[in-house]
Amino acid sequence: MKILLTGICGFAGSVITRTLLEHRSGLQILGLDNLSRRGSETNLETLRAAGCDIRVGDVRDRTLLESLPECNWIIDCAANPSVLAGVDGSSSRDLVDQNLYGTVNLLELCKAWNAGFTLLSTSRVYSIAALAGLPMEKTPTRFELASTASGPGWSRGGITEQFSTAPPVSLYGSTKLCSEWLALEYGDAYGFPVRINRCGVLAGAGQFGKADQGIFSFWIHSWRAGRPLKYFGFGGSGLQVRDCLHPGDVVPLLLQQIDFRGTEKPRIINLAGGHENSMSLRELSAWCAEKIGPALAINDPAQNSSNQSSRPFDIPWAILDPSLAREAWGWKPPTALPHILEEILAHAKSHPAWLDLVAG
Repeated sequence: MKILLTGICGFAGSVITRTLLEHRSGLQILGLDNLSRRGSETNLETLRAAGCDIRVGDVRDRTLLESLPECNWIIDCAANPSVLAGVDGSSSRDLVDQNLYGTVNLLELCKAWNAGFTLLSTSRVYSIAALAGLPMEKTPTRFELASTASGPGWSRGGITEQFSTAPPVSLYGSTKLCSEWLALEYGDAYGFPVRINRCGVLAGAGQFGKADQGIFSFWIHSWRAGRPLKYFGFGGSGLQVRDCLHPGDVVPLLLQQIDFRGTEKPRIINLAGGHENSMSLRELSAWCAEKIGPALAINDPAQNSSNQSSRPFDIPWAILDPSLAREAWGWKPPTALPHILEEILAHAKSHPAWLDLVAG
């Protein structure tokens, strides 16, 4: 089995690659990465030493893609992962070119090779307005849904694959949602298997943490380095909640999806830590204070005059319900949230200059 894995030197791509090699012998992995994300270069030689054939290049380069040796499956981890991409001064055209048209180029390879396709998608395909409209309650440490509350595609356990994907979902989210649709259409039209995994917040050691992407890593590294941290929006209380997933935990499912050639299992599933692996910023701060020592997460009055956020695409609560993955594939994430946080902290201790390395 030969797998083309794009974005192989990124956080998710590199962890998934190493875990794939640990779980199955005989895999040949051809990797592609443009090394545009600072920090990704640190994974290049380690992955090559593990036996991966890595080409430095871009999924937008059709000539390069057409020159690659044929593979049996493509796992697409290449993306600009920032929810603020295109509205933070970066190019909206580059975002669409990379996240959408890059995926189209890979789907053309699947068509030519009759290869299977896995897209690592995101919780950000779900409607911001619908998420913001959920009946939230404030507890002392987090926003939460009432235990008895539920509606179409949502409950306290999280949002399901049936939750609304109506705009707005952010430019980033829309590129991933359009990629999902096109992947399904290509698979149906040309007869190759397609798997779409909508991932919650990925986290673990070695993540290139930034405030808008990789918040768990960014917060722990910043806390330990004594850098100023701020709660933005929603009253400035840090009650916003996300679930957390270690990327290595998706590998057993990826292998099941590659091996399965039937059509009766769902092609779109949520992969996430779910409610059990969820945490608010306030709760993360309390964990940091206990494990690292006192620090101050500073409220910003200019940003926090109400319970609403003034930043684009902010949402108070996003927990994915992974029940369908459990029912269809027997999948449950084995890595508990405390272990993920401890792993990040250990990395922060051994890499004190990590934020300087990966910033930008």
